Amino acid sequence: MATREATGNPELTVSDDAVEELQGQLRGAALRRQAPGRTTVREVFNAMHVGEPDLAVRCSGTHDVVASVKFAREHGMLLAVRGGGHSIAGLSAPDGGMLIDLSPMDGVHVDPERRLAYVQGGALWGDVDRETQTFGLVAPGGVVSDTGVAGLTLGGGYGWIRRKFGLSCDQLVEAQVVCADGEVRTASADSNPDLFWAIRGGGGNFGVVTSFVFHLEPLGPEVAFAATFYPLEEHAEILRAWREYVSSAPNEVTSQCVAITFPANPEMPEAIHNRPCAIVGGVYAGDVDEGMAAMKPLRELGTALFDMSGPTPYVGVQAGFDPLFPRNQLHAYWKSQYLDELADRAIETIATTAAERPAPLTLVNVFSMGGAIADIGPEETAFATRGAPFMVSIDGMWTPEQLDDADGVGWVRSAWEAISEHGTGDVYLNFTGLADEAPSAGVETAFGRNLARLAEVKATYDPENFFRLNNNVAPAN
Repeated sequence: MATREATGNPELTVSDDAVEELQGQLRGAALRRQAPGRTTVREVFNAMHVGEPDLAVRCSGTHDVVASVKFAREHGMLLAVRGGGHSIAGLSAPDGGMLIDLSPMDGVHVDPERRLAYVQGGALWGDVDRETQTFGLVAPGGVVSDTGVAGLTLGGGYGWIRRKFGLSCDQLVEAQVVCADGEVRTASADSNPDLFWAIRGGGGNFGVVTSFVFHLEPLGPEVAFAATFYPLEEHAEILRAWREYVSSAPNEVTSQCVAITFPANPEMPEAIHNRPCAIVGGVYAGDVDEGMAAMKPLRELGTALFDMSGPTPYVGVQAGFDPLFPRNQLHAYWKSQYLDELADRAIETIATTAAERPAPLTLVNVFSMGGAIADIGPEETAFATRGAPFMVSIDGMWTPEQLDDADGVGWVRSAWEAISEHGTGDVYLNFTGLADEAPSAGVETAFGRNLARLAEVKATYDPENFFRLNNNVAPAN
């Protein structure tokens, strides 16, 4: 047994015999620190939070997850779960305790007749896109194909087709969940519906999701894609024109505007090498020709430095931003804010913030929302923020050579405070960096009136708050 309760960064004090006994139950591998094979554990994205768990278990299936959960409970170990490893807040990168690594569980099976995708808990969205596009079908994923399916879906999930097909969690029809008592439960509209409600936006509070079933929509293999680079000096003008366009755009159009200093790339024109830019992107979820015509105004918002718009493979769109988010290289701290309107004053604040970014790959993102996202009521799923038409995300990213972590975090917080003067107060928890904040930071504003119900579901399935390395919801008393 462990010598003390795992509440912070516990040291593993279980015996070699106990770990060997666990290994005997596994098809995967239980790996202590410095063990051969430890480097096979999936790397994290955020190099600010690499963590060093005392025991990492590379799970090959649901049975391995069950055995690991029971072992961690028995030995009083803090437990973290790593699906894709893209937790900005480092929630899948504990110091001490046990890490459940789901990366070997990356299988995807598509039933094209029923339009369903069966996805294991360690799959990335690129794994899903590759299989679903074989049949001209999609599930709404993120905007980076290297993102994990599990974390994105459990936290909501915004992607390139959100206004037409909603969030990732909105297309979830069933999930298999290993709960805190080690029992495997099916969550769906007909089986444990309270758990099904909670995992659609409530994060990893309720167990380890080992498999997902998504409803699929027809789209692809090519989509209409707009991607135009404008000089950052015109950012405010671009945003005003973009605001007018997206306010009346059909739901088939999903668009966003991101401020970035684009790195020099020999495959890209010199006009944007190391140039601060405002990139306006858009995807049309429908007929390609209609989409290119409908999105033509996005390509005419200002002085175009480079326009790479055109019919594009959907998998190419999904992977297009991947090079900007390499694993375990950038330190990252993000904060987000929803806006009920993109007023001129808000635009001026956003433009000023973007011009003052302290590192080239620090981003200021403006997302258009609405459409199918708002078609679902705020209490139909745990994901409560449905009505805001815009979201701004301050994505602080830098290398240690470029910026000290304290300075980077401080700048993001200052920028977020400035944007918050124009916001609703609600935040998107998937875009949250903890730093020195508590794991529960932001849950009240994110979940709103759903928080009390989430606490009740938590009390049913995890009354001791065993799963607490997440955007934590405390169980109701």
